[in-house]
Formats: sequence, structure tokens, C-alpha cells
Amino acid sequence: MIAEYDPKKKGVRNDLSDVVMVKYKVDPREIPVEQQAGSTLPLMEIPGRDIEADEDYNPFEHRKLAHPTSDLDTLIHLLKGSLGSGILAMPMAFLNAGLYFGLAATFSIGLICTYCVHILVKTAHELCRRMQKPSLGFAETAEAAFLCGPPAVHKFSRLAKAMVNMFLVIDLLGCCCVYIVFVAKSVKQVVDHHAQGSDVLPQDLHLRWYMAALLPFLIMMNLIRNLKYLAPFSMIANLLVGTGMGITLYYLFQDIPSTSEREAFAGLDRLPTFFGTAIFALEGIGVVMPLENNMRTPTHFIGCPGVLNTGMFFVVSLYATVGYFGYLKYGVDTKGSITLNLPQDEILGQCVKLMIAVAIFFTYSLQFYVPMEIIWKNVRHWFGARRNLAEYSIRVALIVMTLAIAIAIPNLGPFISLVGAVCLSFLGLIFPSVIETVTYWDRPNGLGRFNWILWKNLFLICFGILGFLTGSYVSIMDIFHGEE
Repeated sequence: MIAEYDPKKKGVRNDLSDVVMVKYKVDPREIPVEQQAGSTLPLMEIPGRDIEADEDYNPFEHRKLAHPTSDLDTLIHLLKGSLGSGILAMPMAFLNAGLYFGLAATFSIGLICTYCVHILVKTAHELCRRMQKPSLGFAETAEAAFLCGPPAVHKFSRLAKAMVNMFLVIDLLGCCCVYIVFVAKSVKQVVDHHAQGSDVLPQDLHLRWYMAALLPFLIMMNLIRNLKYLAPFSMIANLLVGTGMGITLYYLFQDIPSTSEREAFAGLDRLPTFFGTAIFALEGIGVVMPLENNMRTPTHFIGCPGVLNTGMFFVVSLYATVGYFGYLKYGVDTKGSITLNLPQDEILGQCVKLMIAVAIFFTYSLQFYVPMEIIWKNVRHWFGARRNLAEYSIRVALIVMTLAIAIAIPNLGPFISLVGAVCLSFLGLIFPSVIETVTYWDRPNGLGRFNWILWKNLFLICFGILGFLTGSYVSIMDIFHGEE
């Protein structure tokens, strides 16, 4: 028998049934399952053995936050995390779906993505109660779900955490590659326009040279290790994106052609490309758990209407608007980023391209920060006294790697679709469904009447796998064929 502190009673439990060792998970060799699985999580109680104790613990009361965020602050951060460069690719997504089908499909994918975020956050709250921990991140939630699930999946807990972190790293580094291509293309368009008849500016210089020229600037920016010092660049990027999008909408609403001139449905063969591009644009699941964990009132995040529902409705509506009118305006001439369609011979259009290019360049540093943190936390123990040199070397190596991939694949449209299809199908659809299923698998009536939660999650998993396979195949074929 062991003594156990009861946070609700603010004292030691003295009831024999509360403190017997059977309450803890131990394998036949008497090794705690968490230690056997190689988990970094502390020992936790067996799920399903003491449901009342789980429900008594309120994780929100135990969160000690120095600077908690309000609902409005969280909404602003959610919009900032979700409104990225993907919005510029939405007209191309509509090109691959059709005008009206693209509109309906964008709202449908937005609804599914929002629902998957809901189940991820709700499952994280349930796991916090079971583990009696105040908060959990995305990867920690995956690990805890497998540790709290059926005994057969305990050994996969460390793998689940590693898989989430791996896809987060691939996704964000893939975004960095897309950013390099986008910045180089925007600058090249402006330079090529002004280079006509000029003896100073380079003429018809290949896009890859513009990418290579970005390397020293990228290295200087990303040697900044403190997120605090990147905040001013983030503010500048937000102002530039807001101004640029306002001017872009001004161009889109001028001389709008008739809807009869555009395809209502583009065909089944192009839907995988639409799926990859749309989910790349809409999926901001990587920022959800940090935002929810820092809220003053976390219950307002997934309430009704709630911060998540409000923010995602605004995001999906804006993405659908830009995609619809962008494709309606430019039709088959729509490019991988809508800013590349703006007039090259007008000062205002050139200013938009440069503003968005600078904003995306600054955003590269913010996107790069997260995968670098994940990688460094897993490898820093390999280095002794030379940790600073090792960290800077890894940063430079990762920057060079993203640049090399961008130079090798300068085709922006299929690259965006590939990143969305590969990474965000797993992060946004498959992983949340698997985490919820494993978490409630052995709870009394945990999967609902007729196991409807299981069937629902199987549908979401199949939908994600289908999007992953078809989107990846079509995107890779487009990259090899050089089609955009």
C-alpha cells in the first residue's frame, strides 16, 4: 500500500481502495508500462479502473500560466496561424475543382478539418483528467492516448509521439521550401519587368539563381534562436500580408467575367490536386494545442460558438472568397499563387508582389522555429560542451536542405499539393481520429451506441488515406512532368 495525495481533499487519501497498487499499470515482469515503453511521461493511473477519480480532477484548475491569453487574444493568434500563404493558392485549388464544386468542397473540407480539431482537443482534455496533468501538446496527447489505451497498444506510445513530431517537422520544413520558391518567383517577376532595356539588372536569369541568392539572408535570419526577437518580424509580416491581400482583392473585383465562362466541375482526375492544395491552406492544427493550453478559459475554445468555430468560419469564408473570385477572374491562367497573376506593368501590382514576398520571407523564420525546436530537443544530448556550435550547424544544414529541395522542385503548385496531401492528411485527419479511438476503446460505452464513434473515425481515416495516396501520386506526377 502507498500513500497518495488527493488534490481535491488537500490531504493524503486514507481509504484502502484508493491507494492499493492494483491501481497502477504493471506488466508481468513488474515493470511500469510507461518505463517499458520508453515513455518520457510520468507514471499514470490505469484508465477505466477509477473513472470517478478521473472525473474529479479538473486540469484547468491546475494550469499555472504567467500570462494567460483571453478569448480575443486566442482568436487573433488562431487567425494568424491559419491565415498563411495557403490562401494565395486557393484560386489554383478552384482551378482543379471547378467554380461551384470548389466552393462546396472548400466549406466541406473546412468543416471536416474543424471537427478533427474538436476531437483532438476534447481527447486531450480527457487524457489530462486521466493522467492528472494540466495540459498536453499534440505529440504528448498521442503518446498518452496509447499509454491509456488497450494493453496491446502500450508499446506503440513512443512511436505515436515520434510519428506526430516527424510529420510536424516534414510539414513545416515543406512549408519553408514552398516559401523559398514563392519569394524567388515574386522577386523574379518584378526584376524581369524592370530589366527590360536595362544594362544593370540581370535579364532572364533562371529562377534557381534567385533562390540561391536568398541563402545568406535566410541563414542570418534563422540564426536568431529566441522567439521574442522574431516577434517584430512577425508583426511586419502581418501588416504586409494584410495590405497585400487588400490590394489583391481590389484587383480581383475589377472587370469580373461571367460565371458561365468557368467550369462548374473540373473533373475527377484533378480532384486529388484540389484536395492537397485546399487542406494545405485550411489546416492549422499545429498551432491549436499551444493556443488552447495558454487560454485563461480553455472551455471557451471548443464551446458554442467558441473561439475555434468562430475563427475557422472566418478563415474558411475568406479562403473560399479568394479562391472563388481568383479563379473567376483569371480562369485557366490562374497560377500557383494569386499574386503572380497581378499586372506586372502596374506599380501597385509590383508593390503587392514585393510586400507579400517580404512577408513570406519573414514568416519562414517563424515556421522554421518549430521543427528546429523539435529536432534540437531530440539530439542535443549527443553534444557535450559544444552545444551552441552544434545547434548553429544544424540550423544552417536544415536551411541549406530546404533551399536544395526548393531548387530541385521549383514547381510551386504541385509542391503545395504534395505537402498538404502527405503531412496534413495525417496530422489533420488520421492522427486525431486514431487518438480518439484508442483513448475511448476500453472505456465503458466509450465508442458510443453501436460503436458509432469507431465507424465515424474509420470514415475519417479512410478519407485521409485516400487523399494522401491520390494527392501524393498526382502531385509527384505533376512535379516530374513540369506541369503547373
